[in-house]
Amino acid sequence: MARLTDRVALVFGAGSAGPGWGNGKASAVAYARAGARVACVDINRSAAEETAELIRGESGTAQAFACDVTKLIEIEDVVAHVAAAYGPVDILHNNVGHAKMGGPPDLSEEDWRREMDLNVTGMFLACKVVIPSMRARGRGVITNIGSAAGLRYTGYPYASYYAAKGAVNQFTVGIALQYARDGLRCNAILPGIMDTPLIYQQISAAYDSPEAMVKARHESSPTGRMGTAWDVAHAAVFLAGDEAGYINGVLLPVDGGLTARCG
Repeated sequence: MARLTDRVALVFGAGSAGPGWGNGKASAVAYARAGARVACVDINRSAAEETAELIRGESGTAQAFACDVTKLIEIEDVVAHVAAAYGPVDILHNNVGHAKMGGPPDLSEEDWRREMDLNVTGMFLACKVVIPSMRARGRGVITNIGSAAGLRYTGYPYASYYAAKGAVNQFTVGIALQYARDGLRCNAILPGIMDTPLIYQQISAAYDSPEAMVKARHESSPTGRMGTAWDVAHAAVFLAGDEAGYINGVLLPVDGGLTARCG
């Protein structure tokens, strides 16, 4: 039997920002391959549907939903539909994030608040809606996708992203410890230098060309190569499973050793 058989996984940010595999897309597929029924949620309905179709194409179970994670009413609607279709959520996977370049003088107040909303508030709202049913049943797993930038300066000038991802870390720890005796576990995965479609949209402008970006990012990894979305997905499946039943409140770098390196 697959390790997540009969579990319901709700993945926010399950679409990919472009061709290829983003962290949320790969995680949604990986949950399904492990036996879970997956709700694929993204602000872009067609991106969510693409992921759901991939899962169904492998004989898995999945539905697609559109949702803006900064709006409580939309999250409530999605969770209600998921409960009606599959049952209560067993695995909440918060993958939505965004990085906007710029230090405080460069960002507007609106920019700052938007970054906080996309990276942190969305996780808060999802937990607000899902945690009550998890507590009522005495079990549940929450996995938040943070970043190595929540622990270290990574060389990019995005002050709001550092602040937001640092907040994700302590939000994760707070949830984990507050609800540990209710049977819930909450951990964060902190990707390092990854090769996903998102970097071509949000980071490539900092380089002379996309090719220069890829070369520089490979070189900056301790392993000599960037990680992939599947590195994050495999970690997510492990954390969701019973084998990780005593792992709680952990900030897990998936970064090839980046955050272990000094300087």
